[in-house]
Amino acid sequence: MTQTALPGLVTPPKLPKGTLRIVPLGGLGEIGRNMAVFEIDGKLLVVDCGVLFPEETQPGVDLILPDFSYIEDRLQDIVGVVLTHGHEDHIGAVPYLLRLKADIPLIGSQLTLALVEAKLQEHRIKPYTLTVTEGQVEQFGPFECEFVAVNHSIPDALAVFIRTEGGNVLHTGDFKMDQLPLDGRITDLRHFARLGEEGVDLFMADSTNADVPGFTTAEKEIGPTLDRLFGQAKKRIIVASFSSHVHRVQQVLDAAAKHGRKVAFVGRSMVRNMAIAAKLGYLDVPEGILVDIKNIDNMPDDRVVLMSTGSQGEPMAALSRMANGDHRVVVGKGDTVILASSLIPGNENAVFRIINGLLKLGADVIHKGTAKVHVSGHAAAGELLYCYNILEPLNAMPVHGETRHLIANGNIALESGVPAEGIILSDNGTVIDLKDHKANVVGQVEVGFVYVDGSSVGEITDADLKDRRVLGDEGFISVITVISRTTGKIVSGPEIHARGVAEDDSVFDEIIPKINAALEDAVLNHTDHTNHQLQQVVRRIIGTWVNRKLRRRPMIIPVVLEA
Repeated sequence: MTQTALPGLVTPPKLPKGTLRIVPLGGLGEIGRNMAVFEIDGKLLVVDCGVLFPEETQPGVDLILPDFSYIEDRLQDIVGVVLTHGHEDHIGAVPYLLRLKADIPLIGSQLTLALVEAKLQEHRIKPYTLTVTEGQVEQFGPFECEFVAVNHSIPDALAVFIRTEGGNVLHTGDFKMDQLPLDGRITDLRHFARLGEEGVDLFMADSTNADVPGFTTAEKEIGPTLDRLFGQAKKRIIVASFSSHVHRVQQVLDAAAKHGRKVAFVGRSMVRNMAIAAKLGYLDVPEGILVDIKNIDNMPDDRVVLMSTGSQGEPMAALSRMANGDHRVVVGKGDTVILASSLIPGNENAVFRIINGLLKLGADVIHKGTAKVHVSGHAAAGELLYCYNILEPLNAMPVHGETRHLIANGNIALESGVPAEGIILSDNGTVIDLKDHKANVVGQVEVGFVYVDGSSVGEITDADLKDRRVLGDEGFISVITVISRTTGKIVSGPEIHARGVAEDDSVFDEIIPKINAALEDAVLNHTDHTNHQLQQVVRRIIGTWVNRKLRRRPMIIPVVLEA
């Protein structure tokens, strides 16, 4: 039988000497905030430290972090943080971890660390880093790590093979098996095979596309589509993509050069990341093709390409602001907008709002549903099956995906011959111990959501978000009343003010006498009344009336003063 996460919190036993413990703190049951902690003989190794982007049900939240509380009092035991690649859902939370202890070593490839260092510079943190390449082997305390080249939608991605006394673990990070990648760097299956011969006790594989049959389309197949669209476009072209998708930007630059167009990067992260990629040689920029966005107004529309952020509908990103008419780039009739990215689950409504806004402005909008302008960066079911057959792992723990993806990955493992009892479908916080080639679920620790809201981290609670949703969906009503301390009579009010409620404030006139009567009755019959009790009287009266009369459940703030 497949092992699953334990229901409720179950305190794990003390870790025996020589046993490897794995605790995922994020990335399971969700697309984002990937982070896993490995422990043996009192030392910790962290793999990835990413963020999750908020959904519409989390208003005002900028980012969601992994819950560091499991390791917060053991930061001195962390021997390093291995970063598999440079996407935000794998590196975005590093600044918040290093705020707790700035000298935790970061290990990753050249591009990955360059992107992290630029991010940390904004937080005024100078990290300790170790640059590694495929084939390199490094010792971090009781962990020996060997790095393997994997192909993904960003250059320089690495899988990590972790050797310990408790067993060997292969963690893929995000990967796919594009056989004709733009940079010629394929997922190194020969290296995988060598590790398989040595013995993989636990395989932690990317699950994001596990429910997609077959093989992921090659990145280079987007090139002809971009070539065709650029040839057809009569006015400006705006391409939106992730700000770290170097391969996608490369194809846009190549298409622009072929069709005699100049390219301007739009969005702070796009400008920063592409400058880093070009400087390090990961992006080949044709001579003279880049222009500053300030100069595009002086150029013919049919000679301009804008490479923009905002493909996921982020409210403050460049494309969202263009769609809302709140950006220096004014989208007009005949412009072509290409959304060259996938839809991250939870972002669908935000993206469709942008598409509708751009269409209203007269733009032609091209997206994955209408043309081949995006391919995934994640291995589909056929690729995962290849990996299982090459590695022949004794145990499998699907990672990086929603529940449906994890289950699909587990089924692939089962089909390939991994015994059912060796397949672990876990949640964030599940505790897995590996010893003598066996992986077992031994506990469940509490792992919550840590919200970043402006400059505050972890101060926003689920209750706060519920209040925000109520305010946004149902509105707000304040009721201010002044009562005579000596007579118990109403001196002033009740004054009722509503916000976000469609009706005029005069609609509340009929309920005012009932509030007056209830308050006076409470004062006369309860000589030991408190202000809080009187406020609850007001809340109950007006809440019941609003629910029955207006079919609304607004936030109600009653204020009762004694004079």
